[in-house]
Amino acid sequence: MNIRTLILRSLLTLLVLCMHQSTVLAQCAMCRATVENNVSNGETTLATGLNNGIIYLFIAPYLLVAILVLFWYRYSKNSTYLSTKN
Repeated sequence: MNIRTLILRSLLTLLVLCMHQSTVLAQCAMCRATVENNVSNGETTLATGLNNGIIYLFIAPYLLVAILVLFWYRYSKNSTYLSTKN
């Protein structure tokens, strides 16, 4: 399988996954009420843990994309080196 076919299939899969919508039952109001209640009682560990979880969920996709770009760059760099060497 050549690289163009692989990239095209990956983009098509990503497009299909992005177009698929499902109902999400978010409970942000409940989380907010719990955190506000705990902070008003002087307990800040839950708020800190929740903030750390949000940051983790925010950074994980960008880190994954950065790693994929790094591997793609290394692969393309090696393939161009090998093709010019022959």
